[in-house]
Amino acid sequence: MKKKLSELPLRSGVGIIVLNKDNKVFVAKRIDNPKNFWQMPQGGVDEGEDFLKAAYRELEEETSIKNVDLIKELDGMITYELPERLLGIIWKGKYRGQKQKWFVMKFVGEDKEINIKTKNPEFLDWKWIELDQITEVVVDFKLHVYKELKEKVKKIIN
Repeated sequence: MKKKLSELPLRSGVGIIVLNKDNKVFVAKRIDNPKNFWQMPQGGVDEGEDFLKAAYRELEEETSIKNVDLIKELDGMITYELPERLLGIIWKGKYRGQKQKWFVMKFVGEDKEINIKTKNPEFLDWKWIELDQITEVVVDFKLHVYKELKEKVKKIIN
């Protein structure tokens, strides 16, 4: 029997808000959605892995970034659900969305360290943007996540 979409679990994930020395935010454009949508690094948590380890691993896998200092682990989890059109497509249909733990990190390396042409590339392009812009570039179903993150990060950097 096929599971109802509402019965599908949420995937456990992490997200990383990477700030540069000017407190601009790292965003990248996904290969599988080349429209003008940008996102911050994020990904799933492996079996037996804690959230912080997963965040460092995902950040390096997606961007090659290693030179970061942890500023703060944000309180709570933030959840998003996939729109109907993507259910059954993303994550091989195993999940209906993601429940994420977010971290704020300061990038202390040089921009030349950033390399999105990784072993399993997820991104076409990357850039630094103002914190206020993150809600203007994100895909619609993650907008509430980025609004919440923007407010939390503003309190940290101000």
